Amino acid sequence: MQPRAPEALTATRISRRKCLQTIACLCSPLLFSEQARAGSQLEEPLMDSVRTTLGSAIANRAPPLPEFRDTESKLVYLRWLGAMSDRLKKKSPEWQIRKEFLQTVWYESKRAGLDVTLVMGLIQVESNFRKFAVSNVGARGYMQVMPFWTRVIGDGDPGKLFHMQTNLRFGCVILRHYLDRERGDVFMGLGRYNGSRGKAPYPNAVLGASKQWEFGR
Repeated sequence: MQPRAPEALTATRISRRKCLQTIACLCSPLLFSEQARAGSQLEEPLMDSVRTTLGSAIANRAPPLPEFRDTESKLVYLRWLGAMSDRLKKKSPEWQIRKEFLQTVWYESKRAGLDVTLVMGLIQVESNFRKFAVSNVGARGYMQVMPFWTRVIGDGDPGKLFHMQTNLRFGCVILRHYLDRERGDVFMGLGRYNGSRGKAPYPNAVLGASKQWEFGR
């Protein structure tokens, strides 16, 4: 068997390299499809009083059961639940899982004094409603909470951020904190949440996504 000429070896190497590059391009969407696309919160020094307040807000383990002051308020919630469930069906086909998720989003949003529509838009942008989403910087779960928060105001166990209520509670409490820091300015508060304070793309994306979850559409 005649040895290959140098030109043939070079051509073979180039052909193999192109083949490997093509395979990598085809596989990369599969490898990273579970990563979240949004950014992440930045760790900042917190005053002891702020840390204590946030920690207390996280520590309350009351079950996420909405409470209503009257029958009309309960009917509004039930109509909201039905409408949101229909819209979320493609992303979460199982009714019981959808119900528990939406019930918890409602509860934790109201508990933190947040607009539930805003929270739904944020979840869509952060994780596209994927419970186990992980960003390339390690943010976790529905609301893409950074693990350092469990050390700062929790019990230090980042694994719990994949628990639905824990993730939604952390996310809502953190968002409320950032909005308070920005004196209620939603644009700036969302920027803080994403680690891109003052830049438009993330707040605009969340506010745009929120419109899909407005009640009554």
